[in-house]
Amino acid sequence: MSPRNVSTPAKPGKTSGKAPAAKSITAKTRTRTKRLGLVAPEDRLRFIAEAAYFKAEQRGFAEGGELGDWVEAEAEIDALLDSRGAG
Repeated sequence: MSPRNVSTPAKPGKTSGKAPAAKSITAKTRTRTKRLGLVAPEDRLRFIAEAAYFKAEQRGFAEGGELGDWVEAEAEIDALLDSRGAG
């Protein structure tokens, strides 16, 4: 083996010039990708926004519950989309 083919460790403070390895795709990512393939991302967000609005309306639009409304709506819409895709 010639000296040119021998790999040497990178010096401290220097980068190897290589991009970091991509993370492997998880089952959750594959499921979400499959679900999003059935419904356009814009439609999914619209469904979530409408569901969150109705949740806020039910609680009288009191301040401080917006994030909770969104998170609950997102979980509900994703569950509906998942069940629709499985059927």
